[in-house]
Amino acid sequence: MRRLIVLAVLVVAGAVSIAVVRAQPNPTAMQIEKVKDGLYIVTGGRGLGAQAGGVAGNTTVFVADSGVVLIDTKYPGLGKGILDQVKSVTSKPITTIINTHTHGDHTGGNSGFPRTVEFVAHENTKTNMARMDEFKGGNAKFLPKKTFKDKMSIGSGRDRIDLYYFGPGHTSGDAFVVFPELRVLHAGDMFPWKDAPFIDRRYGASGVSFPQTLAKVLAGVKNVDTVIPGHIPVARWQDLEEYQRFTRDLLAAAQAAFKAGKSAVDAAAAINLTPKYKGYQAERIKDAVEAIYDELKP
Repeated sequence: MRRLIVLAVLVVAGAVSIAVVRAQPNPTAMQIEKVKDGLYIVTGGRGLGAQAGGVAGNTTVFVADSGVVLIDTKYPGLGKGILDQVKSVTSKPITTIINTHTHGDHTGGNSGFPRTVEFVAHENTKTNMARMDEFKGGNAKFLPKKTFKDKMSIGSGRDRIDLYYFGPGHTSGDAFVVFPELRVLHAGDMFPWKDAPFIDRRYGASGVSFPQTLAKVLAGVKNVDTVIPGHIPVARWQDLEEYQRFTRDLLAAAQAAFKAGKSAVDAAAAINLTPKYKGYQAERIKDAVEAIYDELKP
């Protein structure tokens, strides 16, 4: 009898523990969070198929009078998930999608939206996206139709959105999206996380220009207090200023090591900025230094 009682207790305890595990939220599941009135971000979402494992970039949702404007669309196959999140806060249709740059974790979901949506990006980003398999053939219709070179505004009044290009960094076409009335800037992967940036040389990125480009942002964009990064939670303007200093110091250290004749591997192993920049990681230093070295070679 005692064995039966113990067994029953174990079974019940096991069932409860399974229920608890199943009830725990999935940290990569998509969810929508309010940033300011009429402005939200959709976080989470994992890549599918060949891109499985990666966590998608942040999607910004701006509810304007005439409809919804999205900034970035995560991985292929995640468009419907974004739509579901948007429907939880507004019944207005999505009219415009702005892609901050070319990578699939920010553009892949384009194909999940109606053809009536207007796609917008920097002219270099459109060129880069056209090289991607995801936008070949019939999917070319999801490429940006409206592009800009240095600055462009869409909408007016409270609904105005300003798009800026300040130079190469993460790619050759990184757009900064500003909501002036809300004092918010969406930085995309020019401020992806608190670690070294991904410098994608395939798409015209520049580790040498990266801190210079961010310095131009800080000097050229006014009256912003809130920043939406590429992959981490909403930040402050001061956090973007700090990230600019971090990338500047990373570049200076890599340049000094290159001039001293050190290999990229040895240089990366010797660079440690985490004591100076609290809360920062060093997981991506090696890849960033290698990209900078590639650029510094004659």
